[in-house]
Amino acid sequence: MYGGDQNNISCDISFAERVRFYSYDYLKCFLYLVDCDSTENIFTKSLYSKLITTSHLLEDFLDFHGAINNSNWYFYRELAAAIRHICLGGYAQRHIANRLVFYDIHDRENFSQNGEVTLAFLTNSLMKLAPAIIKEAVRLNIKLPEKGFKAKHFPGVSTGEMLEHDFEDEQKDHYSKHIVRVANEFLSVADDFDTFEFIEVYDQVELKELVPDRVNEVEIRSFEMRVHNLQSSFDSYVIHGGFLFGNRSLKQFRSYFSVIYHLLQVMGRLLHFYERHLVDIGYKFTYTKAREQLALLVDPDVLLDCTINYGLYYINHFFSYGKEVAREILQNHIERSSITVGIPRELGFHCRPSLMVAKIVQNYGGEVKLIAGGDQFDASSVLDIQWAGGKIQKENIQQVEFHGDTRALKDIETLASVNYGEDQMGKGIALPKSLQYLR
Repeated sequence: MYGGDQNNISCDISFAERVRFYSYDYLKCFLYLVDCDSTENIFTKSLYSKLITTSHLLEDFLDFHGAINNSNWYFYRELAAAIRHICLGGYAQRHIANRLVFYDIHDRENFSQNGEVTLAFLTNSLMKLAPAIIKEAVRLNIKLPEKGFKAKHFPGVSTGEMLEHDFEDEQKDHYSKHIVRVANEFLSVADDFDTFEFIEVYDQVELKELVPDRVNEVEIRSFEMRVHNLQSSFDSYVIHGGFLFGNRSLKQFRSYFSVIYHLLQVMGRLLHFYERHLVDIGYKFTYTKAREQLALLVDPDVLLDCTINYGLYYINHFFSYGKEVAREILQNHIERSSITVGIPRELGFHCRPSLMVAKIVQNYGGEVKLIAGGDQFDASSVLDIQWAGGKIQKENIQQVEFHGDTRALKDIETLASVNYGEDQMGKGIALPKSLQYLR
């Protein structure tokens, strides 16, 4: 009964009153922006946060009441969506700029300069959107607040002071397994991201061919989630003492996947805005008209350039350098041992057994060497193993040694116990459950 009365009371408040309520702080932000002479130092994380929150609430309210299918309210709704996604991208880019002093990454100066160009585009777009939003609110008879916010309402998050670092940085033995796991996962994500290989700067024709067919929000957001999970795991089980203290290689490693994560956030939000709000899908006059109006305020060509030639480029760039750090960490933390095993019966190290061994080594990411007749071969390389196979056949070697990552050696030993996964005729056989990842 109480809940029902509450619902009845809430329904007594008209749409006009509610849209004014949900527009109030939102419009105060834009009254503040239209009174600013320049964008310098005004787009703080606290302003972005206010714009994200108020635009999200307004967009949800308008969607609930059917604005997405109403020609009178549709553009006001699209403007709110534009603000939300541009500000989400801007917040992530501002976070990168604020934290860059703590990031131990390659080519930081050039990255900073290019990041400022992207941030300038986002802030200039918001400045163009501000008067358009005020104008649209007036057209819809939404009463404007008497005055906008002031700069004092949106202070920056950083000061010249730092709190004392008074935690001890101790490395415990059990951390190594977590470090190895995270480093391996980083290498796996980096290898998967190679699908979006960046070779050279794309022109506008190439950008439109690339997005959304090959690069799109869904793909990028899936990588964002994977890197975010990686960062969460690292922060929970590995890192100590923040950014300024502790193990240099671990801090550097975190710097790489942290900056990659925030760049993926920027890309994901800008791709969403482009795909959902700027791409001409060619039906319904109201939709087309709204897209044309938005395109005058937020240049789609510059947006794509920032998304791909800045975002995608630097994600690839930092994955490349991050992989070097991840491999170094692996070499410093993996447990090493050696095993002696027989060679594949009848056919030796031809294609199938060589591939199986290489897959095991690649799965764990640590270094493993195959020793045959005193010579060393890289056990992560199918070609190297086959070179070893030639030597083994020529010298009639019956046993070989593997030196390196204990985890990989354990699986190689299991594989050798079933003749490297094939019968004497070279046909594949069922593998033990622990090796099912090779299939």
